[in-house]
Amino acid sequence: MRLNVYWTQLAQDKLDDIFEYYKFKTGIKIANTLVNGIIDTSILLETNAYSGQKEEMLSERIEDFRYLIFKNYKIIYWIDEVKQIVYISNIFDTRQNPYKLALGK
Repeated sequence: MRLNVYWTQLAQDKLDDIFEYYKFKTGIKIANTLVNGIIDTSILLETNAYSGQKEEMLSERIEDFRYLIFKNYKIIYWIDEVKQIVYISNIFDTRQNPYKLALGK
């Protein structure tokens, strides 16, 4: 079963923030490589949406959140089986306090 991958506004904003930070700190080439890697990893969810682990910090939410890792980032997502859509809901830097994820920051 092939699913569509949809990026929420929050996830898109986080991706933009990551790009801007790395563009300033390391240059546009590295920023592009990192952001493209995150996007490429998310595309894997089209064919294998259940490959990610369940996100324990979000286990009390209605949605069954899962994540994939790319470098220092968690790609947080959930699956709507009825609509056949994978929603990328957040990109979280794993070097931060994990409780920030539960608070939605």
